[in-house]
Amino acid sequence: MTPKSHIPLSKVKKGSIVRIITLPDGLARTQLIRFGIVEGDLVKCLEHLPGGTIVIQKKRQEIALGSKLSHKIIVIIN
Repeated sequence: MTPKSHIPLSKVKKGSIVRIITLPDGLARTQLIRFGIVEGDLVKCLEHLPGGTIVIQKKRQEIALGSKLSHKIIVIIN
């Protein structure tokens, strides 16, 4: 069995289900927590939009994240 590697959310393929390992510090972390996104959550990558925006889904909620923010969120493929 190969060890699972930690990658930025920005590198996740469409349709992948990942577990959030690390959120960025500061205001971005606060905003993500307000949206209900916390470390340990399982999210699905729904779409990669032009310009690097990523749309993720947690349960029935969909959230669009810019490329800079998605690059700072570290995940592991589930």
